[in-house]
Amino acid sequence: MNHSISLTVNGARRDFVLDDPRVTLLDLLRERLHLTGTKKGCDRGQCGACTILVDGKRINSCLALAISHDGADILTIEGVAHGDQLHPVQAALIAHDGFQCGFCTPGHIMSAIGMMREGQAGNDPERVRECMSGNLCRCGAYAGIVDAVLEAQAGMDESNQRRSA
Repeated sequence: MNHSISLTVNGARRDFVLDDPRVTLLDLLRERLHLTGTKKGCDRGQCGACTILVDGKRINSCLALAISHDGADILTIEGVAHGDQLHPVQAALIAHDGFQCGFCTPGHIMSAIGMMREGQAGNDPERVRECMSGNLCRCGAYAGIVDAVLEAQAGMDESNQRRSA
């Protein structure tokens, strides 16, 4: 039995026919849309490499059935930059050497963006570490990741203050 769903992925509406209701968002993104920035790490929701934003909230896409998110707005790593202009989190990760092998980087970026949108980041390194604890880095680049998130949050706060003034 086929199931039709529609998703908005990185701002573009996409329609799918699923022949298996067990298809995860991760597999749909990687195999059907060829958006391979979302990584398949553990495939058990334990590493965070597959983190995406669904309706503005962070989820592990390996645990989410695509059919359960019909009509959702999905943001992946491929949708966060604007042309050649990196998202502030991406730029800060580069500036703070917040990655080594890079496999976990897309998940960390998406988790950080989600955390900021949720108003969770603030300026407390311990709070950032706690909020990012679902994203693992085998290379151990955590200090650079936390510094990058704090810098990006501070820059975004400053930008928001200038706009409201």
